[in-house]
Amino acid sequence: MRFDEAYSGNVFIRSHGSYEESQAVIYGMPMDWTVSFRPGSRFGPARIREVSIGLEEYSPYLDRLLEDIQYFDAGDIPLPFGNVEGSLDMIRNFVAKVLEDGKFPLGLGGEHLVSWPIFQAVYEKYKDMVVFHFDAHTDLRDSYEGYQYSHSTPIKKACNLIGGKNVYSFGIRSGMREEFEWAKENMHLYKYDVLEPVKKVLPTIGNRPIYLTIDIDVLDPAHAPGTGTTEAGGITSRELLDTIHFMANNRANVIGCDLVEVAPVYDHSEMTQIVASKIVRELLLGFVK
Repeated sequence: MRFDEAYSGNVFIRSHGSYEESQAVIYGMPMDWTVSFRPGSRFGPARIREVSIGLEEYSPYLDRLLEDIQYFDAGDIPLPFGNVEGSLDMIRNFVAKVLEDGKFPLGLGGEHLVSWPIFQAVYEKYKDMVVFHFDAHTDLRDSYEGYQYSHSTPIKKACNLIGGKNVYSFGIRSGMREEFEWAKENMHLYKYDVLEPVKKVLPTIGNRPIYLTIDIDVLDPAHAPGTGTTEAGGITSRELLDTIHFMANNRANVIGCDLVEVAPVYDHSEMTQIVASKIVRELLLGFVK
């Protein structure tokens, strides 16, 4: 990926043309090579950008304007189709460069496995990091159908990398019994809800760096049907926004984030990608200093 010129395709609303002057970098990870049910999340990053044109640039929640911050949309990382390990390597190297340059990385997926190389890159810089994980699914498998690289494995990999007690999962309502039993002993997992447990947990974190990963299926399918593995019983878009605002207003030290698993083909109404674009706006305004 080149950083010396703006992405030539659609960009997130009000993206600035200079990587060098940016505080934050938006980038896409169009990968769905390991999905177990419905593919299509590789088209998520592009469509989130396209529908962002419908956003207002002002957030009444945070009383900030997008013009208040400098961010650069670097476009999609040109991942090699079907090449899992090669794609993960490219993502890790890309994010490592963004962090080396002192910028806030904001990734758009893509399946949730794309978060794994991001965790690796972030951990290289922030050894005391914690992971906040908003999702319907545990993602705690060691492998899926014999493969260690799967969209059902990234949080287990994060636990192995930084220690399970540094990983906090919220909104979880689906997974194997063995995953829930492992989580009880080895990490912090909060079922069904997001806002209330985050309110309890955040004061215990202090100023430690937080990496935030959001799977769009943490939302109920009524709010986000456009995803590969929908799961009934999720939170509302209002609760997710309230959680982001609570963290922002309480000065959570979020040093990067991603939003994954938007699959536009399953949502003809486009509500999923529209809510995703609003979440991206609030992440930028809430966490980019």
